[in-house]
Formats: sequence, structure tokens, C-alpha cells
Amino acid sequence: MLATARKTEIIEKFRTHDSDTGSPEVQIAILSERIGELTEHFKEHKKDHGSRRGLLMLVSKRRGLLDYLKKSDADRYREVIGKLGLRK
Repeated sequence: MLATARKTEIIEKFRTHDSDTGSPEVQIAILSERIGELTEHFKEHKKDHGSRRGLLMLVSKRRGLLDYLKKSDADRYREVIGKLGLRK
């Protein structure tokens, strides 16, 4: 699970205004951090299939948010992808 301090740091970096905690950019960044943590977890625990299902759900949720952002505002989409390094 994501530590509170780390989550606050991510929100500070990706928010669009001072009281922003739920914009697509923030949600995508938080999901990406959790996906990264789970990916590291699976390097050691290869047979943890319950958590693997959770990982797939997180990836799917992030994909949906990215699709929404791409459809509604392509500039913000490119900015988030650039900051997170999701695409080549």
C-alpha cells in the first residue's frame, strides 16, 4: 500500500490547482505508483495470483483514465505521459 507521505508528494507534483486531489492526472499518477510497487512485489512473490488480479484491475483503471484524458484534453494527456514515462 502507498504510504501517506508518498501519496501526498505525488498529489503535490501532479495537481492542477491548490485543492486538487482527484483530477485524472493525480489518479493516474497514484495508480502508476501502486502498479510499480506491485510489479516489484511480483519479482519476489511469483505465485501471488490474488494480488496479480488486483494489479490487472489497477492497470485497467489507469488505462480507462488515460483514454478519458486523451479524448477530453490531448495536451494534458501528453503531459501526464511525459511526466510518468509511460510511452516510448
